[in-house]
Amino acid sequence: MKLIESPERFFNRELSWLSFNRRVLDESTNDNNPLLERVKFLSISAENLDEFFMVRIAGLWGQVQAGVSEKSQDGLSPKEQLEKVWENARQLIEIQQKIWKNLISELKLNHINVLDVNQIACSDKEWLEKIFLNDIFPLLTPIAIDPAHPFPFLPNKGFGIVMKLKRKSDNKFLNAIIPIPRQINRFIKLSGKDTNILRVESVIELFLDQIFPNYILISKSSFTVIRDSDIELEEEAEDLALSFENVLKRRKRGTIIRLMVEGSASNELIEFLIKELGLDNQSVVITNGVVALEDTKQLLKFKKNNMIFKSFYPRFPERIREFNGDCFAAIMQKDIIVHHPYESFDVVIQFIKQAANDDNVVAIKQTLYRTSNDSPIVKALIEAAEKGKSVTALIELKARFDEEANIRWARDMEKAGIHVVYGFIQLKTHAKVSLVVRRENNKLRSYVHFGTGNYHPITAKIYTDLSFFTVDESLCRDAAKLFNYLTGYSEPKSWEKLSISPIKMRKNIIELIRKEVKVAKSGKNGEIWAKLNSLVDPEVIDELYLASQEGVRIRLIVRGICCLRPQIKGFSENIFVKSIVGRFLEHSRIFCFGNGKKLPSKLSKVYISSADWMPRNLDRRIEAFIPIENPTVHQQILKQIMVANLNDNAHSWDLLENGNYIRTSNDHKNFFSAHNYFINNPSLSGRGSFSNREDLADLDLNI
Repeated sequence: MKLIESPERFFNRELSWLSFNRRVLDESTNDNNPLLERVKFLSISAENLDEFFMVRIAGLWGQVQAGVSEKSQDGLSPKEQLEKVWENARQLIEIQQKIWKNLISELKLNHINVLDVNQIACSDKEWLEKIFLNDIFPLLTPIAIDPAHPFPFLPNKGFGIVMKLKRKSDNKFLNAIIPIPRQINRFIKLSGKDTNILRVESVIELFLDQIFPNYILISKSSFTVIRDSDIELEEEAEDLALSFENVLKRRKRGTIIRLMVEGSASNELIEFLIKELGLDNQSVVITNGVVALEDTKQLLKFKKNNMIFKSFYPRFPERIREFNGDCFAAIMQKDIIVHHPYESFDVVIQFIKQAANDDNVVAIKQTLYRTSNDSPIVKALIEAAEKGKSVTALIELKARFDEEANIRWARDMEKAGIHVVYGFIQLKTHAKVSLVVRRENNKLRSYVHFGTGNYHPITAKIYTDLSFFTVDESLCRDAAKLFNYLTGYSEPKSWEKLSISPIKMRKNIIELIRKEVKVAKSGKNGEIWAKLNSLVDPEVIDELYLASQEGVRIRLIVRGICCLRPQIKGFSENIFVKSIVGRFLEHSRIFCFGNGKKLPSKLSKVYISSADWMPRNLDRRIEAFIPIENPTVHQQILKQIMVANLNDNAHSWDLLENGNYIRTSNDHKNFFSAHNYFINNPSLSGRGSFSNREDLADLDLNI
């Protein structure tokens, strides 16, 4: 079988994701990162893995239980995938625990001491007792397990202590658990000048005699459970929001996928948990360390300046300041792109707020996939509706783990008179679009914002994303068509510039790749650059393979999952893949096609998008693929953002043909951090009076 026909041409999706999380974890050992930031990377890795169990492993487990035999694109059955994924996940958990122990040692050297219960000084015990009685004890519900007291329900990510006790009066044994509510801080600082810290389970152990005064502790251990958190929705639901509320309740009671127990647990206690929870041994992880490592992020509140990243303040584009903060006037003069988090998300908020308060604005249309709990954008939309403007909000209820927040916002907006719609039941609306219609000189003019990331002011501080503002009439008309499609289920007869999935984005992407092949065959430069979060789609990958074989040079920056095998001689030798993992989460999607010229060229084609190259993005979501035509914005994305990311060797990993990643080589002389570059250099389109500059001589391609 030829390689182009063999499943071996693909990496496994799930194993590729685990490899990504391993790179995240590796940042916790990277001495270039401040110490507490390394602790944070450990926490992120643990939280990522928990979510992976909730959704991906739960999905594979469900397929195995249902007898599904359909193989993945790399040729593995669900059972084979589950076995490999579990093996890799267990290895990752072991590495996490080793790193945690090393970090504890390094924290100690920096005068942050994470203590065990046997390290507590007698002088601290009296103070701790007050903390226990006032802040912990009232929230605990200890449960003795016997016929009159059945084993309690433990919610997803439930955390607690299981123990075996012996009654003093008659030496009878008793099993008990103490669920620990998430409202209790995991790490408690002791009194005094020194930063001495104790885990809450150690505090509980210290005062266990006040919870079970007539018993002696025989053995104990901490544990957590992870439940299946994927949800399915009835397609015939009459009230989508109400249906989701019911489904979310079921999520909390999903099947337990993983039980993690500290290694101090006796076999007897482990068997007790397995029996009471109705599990098999395969679902159990015995860890030689502590459970719920995601809680280690709480240690950042004990921060010291030399242990965290040096703070920086996102720039507010000079162009908008030159117009006294008038977003409409600045956008009217020229398209602008805002590069988050280096440039402030406040620009986007100001755009919506200005629209809400502008008497000339008659309508606002907005998509919302994820937003913050205290969303200034939602508040601005509500204010606009209360002032009599026509406001439409497309809220995606299927935004995983944000469903409850979105339902709450939807109810609030409906009360304010906003026309709230939920899009399609079978399709997630993932496109990031905001359309403002304004009356100017007795005519209606539209302003549109397209984003690669969510309308979320919190994540916008740590995610790299692009916000594109324009008055381009074709793009504005296409945005209006998109909203009509979402609210009226009526597919437009034609689109002028936008590509929308699942309608025609896949087709257009493949056409763009094939055009580079045609160019290469004619003897000109065929070249593709792309920056995205995940590359999974088999059809797109195969087109890239064919392009490589025809001499098209392809450079891909894929942060997370990558199912493409690069650098195979005679097959994919012209494809180079790197992953950037560092201080900020790389989230922007950028696509560049040489169009017969060597990149970066002013004549190349540049696009931004909300979509990765995955089947779900191209076939099962509403996404937008936006051409960038303004020369200044075009140069900023291509010659500044993409070149900097391709040059980066401070946070980069190179993907090898065997699926392994190695850190991109660098030396002191050639060390280049894209993150530091963007922190210290203003973007091209936001430079105010300098916005017409198209020279970026200070940043040349060095790859």
